[in-house]
Amino acid sequence: MGPAPDAPEGTDPDRADGPTTREDTVSPRRLNRLVGSSAFANLGDGIAKVAFPLLAVQVTQDPLLIAGLSAAQFLPWLLFGVLAGTLLDRVDRRAAVVVANTVRAAVVGLLALLVHLDATSIWLVYVAALLVGTAETVADSATNVLIPSVVERSGLAGANSKLQAAEIVGQTFLGGPVGSLTFAVFAAFPFLIDSVAFALGAVLLAALPGNYRPERDRADLTSATAGVRADIVRGLRWVRGHPVMGRLVLVVGLVSLVSEMAQAQLVLYAIKDLGLSEAAFGVFGFAGGIGGLLGAAVASRLIDRLGNTATLTLSLVTSGAAFLAMGLVKVPVLSGALFGLFAAAVVVVNVLLATARHTLVPEELLGRVIGVWRTVAWGALPVGALLGGATTRVLGSASATFVLSGAGLLLVALVAWGAVRAHDLTPARHS
Repeated sequence: MGPAPDAPEGTDPDRADGPTTREDTVSPRRLNRLVGSSAFANLGDGIAKVAFPLLAVQVTQDPLLIAGLSAAQFLPWLLFGVLAGTLLDRVDRRAAVVVANTVRAAVVGLLALLVHLDATSIWLVYVAALLVGTAETVADSATNVLIPSVVERSGLAGANSKLQAAEIVGQTFLGGPVGSLTFAVFAAFPFLIDSVAFALGAVLLAALPGNYRPERDRADLTSATAGVRADIVRGLRWVRGHPVMGRLVLVVGLVSLVSEMAQAQLVLYAIKDLGLSEAAFGVFGFAGGIGGLLGAAVASRLIDRLGNTATLTLSLVTSGAAFLAMGLVKVPVLSGALFGLFAAAVVVVNVLLATARHTLVPEELLGRVIGVWRTVAWGALPVGALLGGATTRVLGSASATFVLSGAGLLLVALVAWGAVRAHDLTPARHS
């Protein structure tokens, strides 16, 4: 499909009167609105990840209930990831983001009021976390699914890099510090800011004209009459039957599992093995954020220069080597730099796989495939965390777990190379 035709002089290139086609919706301005909406939503996510645990500690001292909050925030991805993706193959995806972000704004806004009135309990915090997390499965997936609708095929890698950068800045550099600092002023403050951030994310996309409901083919129309279950089954069958997509889902699951083994032990590694203070531990988050931004900046150029297979393999080898080296060194500055290198390599992998997904998957199936993808990726995280904890206990140090995780990522790189080397991850699409 060629580039979108230039708008006639004196017209608004983003104006859409009546039915729209992909050519009508592709424009840099639309991409900027999508990335801007994602930036505000990720700021809200970053604030929520800090403010919810702080609120939990304020209302209860039960360590089991506090730990359960993490599960409550994560659980919606396991329960609703595929279902949310199926929904996105049936509705206007722009409208889905708007509704989901509006729901998140309303929930955290109401929570802010309850905190101000001192009317909260740990169970209300749980309910709010579950609602926000469920809406997040729709908003995040829909934002990703919208990318091919607002950018030309040649710009997919660059667009995915921008989304990765927006996530890193919003969640790592801004959300965490804003959440903790404002909570220290008064407990309701971060939830007020959170509500505004989600609302702004909704408003930016609400002003985006056009129809972003996918065109469903004959098979999809048939399955639609049978209900959501048939849609889910067709999506799963498509992933399983595709020559490379199922392999990529396996690769991303392995990367999540093996890397989380070490990442879940990062605090023990920093404090016990490196002897850092709790305050100095924050340097690792900063280094990871810097590395992630660098990875987002170079990802599209690496893919263009090296190709998909080489970039994927090299990035996984780099991430594995970084963790392996972290387990062998005891120098905090070097360890921080290595963690930044790991983050950069993982972001390159994320950009490459997201671009391949946008290119390989038919538009009418993209929501379901992303739902399957994220369920596998997120589902592997708690398994990896538990394995990492068990490994540290058995081997006696977090450093040993980093060595094992790094070696595992090197094996995953070999698996990924074998999985994709015979396949074109960016085949040409025909109009």
